[in-house]
Amino acid sequence: STRKESSAASDVYKRQLMDEIVRERFSDGNWNIYAAQASDGDNWADDSPLCSSLLVNNLLPATRYFAYIEITERQHQTLWREYEKVSQSFDNIVCKHIQTPDDIYPVFREIFKRTEQLSTQGG
Repeated sequence: STRKESSAASDVYKRQLMDEIVRERFSDGNWNIYAAQASDGDNWADDSPLCSSLLVNNLLPATRYFAYIEITERQHQTLWREYEKVSQSFDNIVCKHIQTPDDIYPVFREIFKRTEQLSTQGG
């Protein structure tokens, strides 16, 4: 598999960095952590299972909600397939596909919209 310049830093490294930040700064459990990743999905195929493992074992237990948005006009990449498998077992992750960066704000608004119940409770 070839790498684009934008994928020079593997998604595994990014997951490890996020895990480190959460553990160092927010480990007391008094935080509601919401995370989002927007990516073209281009990742080393061998790294995608490692990303999935970090997500399942470290990040999802520490976050209230994790959103993965893949921005591509082509077929889904290995990272999408790994995260999609995870989303079938965990209810605090969502995977969304968009085709252009212009679609990012509408999908974020959709993902993070307040539910009617929270709105009426003042949450």
